Amino acid sequence: MSALGLGALMAVGSAQAETLKIGALVTLSGPGASWGQGMLRAAELAAEDVNKDGGLTVGGKTYRVEIIPVDDAYKANEAVTGANRLVYEDKVKYIVGTVGSAPILAIQPITEKEGVITLTLGFTSKALSPEKPYTFRPNLTTAEISQAQIDWVVKSQGLKTVGALFPNDETGQQIAKDVAAAYEKAGAKMVAEFFERDRVDFMPLLTRLMGAGIDGIELDGNSPTTAGQIVQQARDIGFDGVIARTGGPATQEIVNVAGKEATEGLLVHSGVDPSIPSLKAYIDRYEHTYGDTMNGFSPYFYDGVSMLFQAMREAGTVEDTAAVRDALAATKDFKGVLGTLNWTGKGAYGIAHQIDAPFYVAKVVDGQEQIVATCSPKGCK
Repeated sequence: MSALGLGALMAVGSAQAETLKIGALVTLSGPGASWGQGMLRAAELAAEDVNKDGGLTVGGKTYRVEIIPVDDAYKANEAVTGANRLVYEDKVKYIVGTVGSAPILAIQPITEKEGVITLTLGFTSKALSPEKPYTFRPNLTTAEISQAQIDWVVKSQGLKTVGALFPNDETGQQIAKDVAAAYEKAGAKMVAEFFERDRVDFMPLLTRLMGAGIDGIELDGNSPTTAGQIVQQARDIGFDGVIARTGGPATQEIVNVAGKEATEGLLVHSGVDPSIPSLKAYIDRYEHTYGDTMNGFSPYFYDGVSMLFQAMREAGTVEDTAAVRDALAATKDFKGVLGTLNWTGKGAYGIAHQIDAPFYVAKVVDGQEQIVATCSPKGCK
């Protein structure tokens, strides 16, 4: 080979993009799979954005982003196994996940020690703290959305006593505490029953709640599949009162499980307003790409991963995660598909790693959401 040919070959080699691995430690099987799929696909679409333009350019280097999916099955022990694999075998420095509260608390001793930035969905207040500076939450939780929505539901529906079923784990216990306090503040009483996550027969628990004289049922804290089962079984045993879900987007999955008749009039939390052009474009892209209805958590994690990429560019590094962490935390007025986004949470968690975004109350009509109120933590109107 001539010296000219060898030089050309070396130039091509040096121009090739390096690989930036991002783990997606999410629930891909079991009751929370629709949430996990939405998060995984959000990361894939955000990666596609930078890869199609030749890669992510950071600090003079170009990286091809590779998403590595790992199923934690919504279990803490599986999440730990997955985190060990991603961090110590795949050498990832960034993880999208986990879905559940127990899994994120289980992996943080690994991710925080190793300086791995995580974008978690876990609702527990324990996920965010000054002692856990590498964890960010790009979605809204019960603590941010429940009071405004519950105030609106209680007042508009005239509710006095609400029944609720919660999984008997870290997620369910935390959400039950938050929701009960919110209903009490709104002027209504909440009666709760707890169950193990793999339970599918809720009729005995629902019958007991109906015996307590409830005029509404709260679905918050349950996976989409479980929430659909609760709706279907509540209607099957004759409950004709208000059913609401004031946290966690899951409408399409609930309709798929319970059917249109059982879900007619259901009041649900919605994180998305399809009339926003950027969000409508994301929904269309998601459904065209995957041939599936978008889960409402997906745009939050698409924006979250996009913010992470911007932070890498600002920090000028993908290796120094402390610098990336600081750049991500400093991000202000980010223009995402959901709108203009900022970090909040200093007062509630001691660290501003909680996303701030608008949200909505919607009514299910013929299997579809119709927005009936626009909300902020200050209230719905």
